Amino acid sequence: MASDGLGLVQTQRAVLFDEDSPLVMHSGATLAPVTVAYETYGELDADGSNAVFVCHALSGDAHAAGHHGDPARRGWWDNIIGPGRPLDTDRFFVISPNILGGCGGTSGPSSIDPRSGLPYGLRFPLITVRDLVAVHRALLAQLGISRLHAAIGGSLGGMQSLQWALDYPDEVARVVMICASARLTTQNIALSAVARAAITEDPDFQGGDYLQGPRRPERGLSLARRIGHITYLSEESMRRKFGHARRGGDGAPMTMSSDFEVEHYLDYQGESFVKRFDALSYLYLTRIMDYFDPFADPDLDLARVAKARGGDGVDFLAISFDTDWRFGSEHSRNIVARLAAGGARARHEEVTSPWGHDSFLLELEPYHQLVADALAGPVSAKPPGA
Repeated sequence: MASDGLGLVQTQRAVLFDEDSPLVMHSGATLAPVTVAYETYGELDADGSNAVFVCHALSGDAHAAGHHGDPARRGWWDNIIGPGRPLDTDRFFVISPNILGGCGGTSGPSSIDPRSGLPYGLRFPLITVRDLVAVHRALLAQLGISRLHAAIGGSLGGMQSLQWALDYPDEVARVVMICASARLTTQNIALSAVARAAITEDPDFQGGDYLQGPRRPERGLSLARRIGHITYLSEESMRRKFGHARRGGDGAPMTMSSDFEVEHYLDYQGESFVKRFDALSYLYLTRIMDYFDPFADPDLDLARVAKARGGDGVDFLAISFDTDWRFGSEHSRNIVARLAAGGARARHEEVTSPWGHDSFLLELEPYHQLVADALAGPVSAKPPGA
């Protein structure tokens, strides 16, 4: 790694939209105001041409790099953002916001509804990936940025990056989608449905109105996280990390309590998750992914994507990992095939990794090199349509 990374960083807040000009969501529902938590790293060029937008995955937030006072506790993508790293902050101005519907400082179902003075709960409008893009385009406008050098993200973040370029190709020069999908498999939808049921069937869920009282659906959220986390790891990664190791040793008696190291690991994942995440956000954000299907849009104009920015078009890269069984390489190949069929520049790279879906969060040299190479092209302040 080229440096020790970024130092102390700060989360900022932006208030977007108002009652006179609310966010009009894909469903037709309106929302105002919308608060967005975000962090930035590096310096914006005078012509605003070096902006790279980071779109986070399901359980991410705005704090992608650096630290908030404890250098040992760093942002979730710290290994890829910083001086000399693939998202080189000596060259790029990196923007990392928390998404709409999240619980990391951006408006979501746990926010207060100004009309009632109570948390929205399940009264918060359902969200689509297009709504995520609408909010983040408004954030860029407030920051004075009209065009991105790149949009990049893993998993749900890759979905958002793809949607942005499909809808507004003049605004994005290149897109890097990592472990992403343009249409979930039935198995993926089923896994998310069981995780959501763990939350909604927890007695402490209380129809989504638990935020007004002392009890929260921590057991359900913990179980949902454990279910999800199993799918983020590969069989090989579990074997390497845990094998059949038992906390009490091989000679210990059988027990119905957690005994195997993998059980303790999943217990830890569930317990730590409920301390930083909200159950309602988990419901909303997983549902976004279920309905994502951008190539089914009858109004999609891939020729416009291919000819955007005066004929340069958007440059798409899809990266997958060979042991990711949640959003395997077939998902990336499908995205690239659909884009290429419409004339867009798109390619797929599969990286060998034993760590499954979570590989996109790790420091893997071949993967990082692909990202660095994808972003290495010259920045350009060419105005949209020029």
